[in-house]
Amino acid sequence: MLEMIETWLTAHGLNSGPATIFAKGTALLLVVLSGIIADRITKRFILRGVSAFIAKTKSKWDDALEERNFFNQIAHLAPAVLIYLLIPVALSGSRPIIDLIRTAAMIYMILLGILIVDSALNAGLDIYNTLPVAREIPIKSFVQVLKIVIYFVGAIFVISLLINKTPVYLFSGLGAMTAVLMFIFKDAILGFVAGIQLTANRMVSIGDWIEMPKYGADGDVLEVGLTTVKVQNWDKTVTTIPTYALISESFKNWRGMQKSGGRRIKRAIYIDIGAIKFCDEEMLNRYRNIRYISQYIEKKKQELAEYNKKVDTSIQINQRRLTNVGTFRAYVVAYLKHHSLINQEMTFLVRQLKPTVTGLPIEIYVFCKDKVWANYEAIQADIFDHILAAVPEFDLRIFQNPTGGDFKEIIKTG
Repeated sequence: MLEMIETWLTAHGLNSGPATIFAKGTALLLVVLSGIIADRITKRFILRGVSAFIAKTKSKWDDALEERNFFNQIAHLAPAVLIYLLIPVALSGSRPIIDLIRTAAMIYMILLGILIVDSALNAGLDIYNTLPVAREIPIKSFVQVLKIVIYFVGAIFVISLLINKTPVYLFSGLGAMTAVLMFIFKDAILGFVAGIQLTANRMVSIGDWIEMPKYGADGDVLEVGLTTVKVQNWDKTVTTIPTYALISESFKNWRGMQKSGGRRIKRAIYIDIGAIKFCDEEMLNRYRNIRYISQYIEKKKQELAEYNKKVDTSIQINQRRLTNVGTFRAYVVAYLKHHSLINQEMTFLVRQLKPTVTGLPIEIYVFCKDKVWANYEAIQADIFDHILAAVPEFDLRIFQNPTGGDFKEIIKTG
């Protein structure tokens, strides 16, 4: 082509020197125009046809590829390939210019190839994330490692073209740079190892509620990446935790609670020890009218009467007698047994703890069926509202440190 243009220009009276320069410029321009035309044809006709075909299919993988610009990236290869193939024909005899342009085209195609593979990996990750298994086994960190390898290999090929050396030459020199590469990619290597351990041991999954106070994390896991794990806290802020920290340090994962039959309620109320006493007949008659413990009172009275027949009842301490705090504890047990939102199949305790300077703790240790945070808090509040209000019915008092109001009452009565 170059010779034809140059001959034509010389025949029309142009000197050989300028004719050669003009011929090269014209041939180069024709090649560039060919590339532009190929690019326009590919995008206007081929890409539109592919998009129309994808819209009609029911599969999701082609939609994911289109969203990630996979086909658009491939379309960019058309002008580069055309220029690479045509430039030796257009500039035959001009080896330095041909080598320069072909090298530039090859570098462009390598970079495009990297972007194409990147788009395909992103599309594959998008498709994988729609599967149920993606919550249990996140693979984003592995995809990120694969991307690093691809970009690294691509960079080696680009450098080999620029210095006109075989890629094998560069790869052979990497052994001496191992220590440097390990230092540069330290976080990536640690993150990759941590990702394998997290996935293999099912320690963290997308959607898990985790707590890690050291990093201020308390919320749902959004993403498990190569170097960081993103956690959306309950105040909607996002905390990033180094992936390796999840295997080198401790954290709390609430997945077990979420998958179980209930969410734990563990709270104590403190009874004023000074209010604890034996029950007399008047108290028992009142307690007998309380629906949940009427049968309990009758059963206990019979049981105690049988026992007391065998002991000297002239001294009251010899007798077995009901106490108001024990009866109250029996009431709490019965109340919770009849509560529709308490899981009766899981651990169920209403226990007395060691007395302290703040009174006698009566701890409730049960599991709420509703695990949604807001609902759980409302149910727990309703339960303790009722229990706290029921305490005076058993001639007991809740322990509370003196307040300003208490001192005012003392002053008034004094």
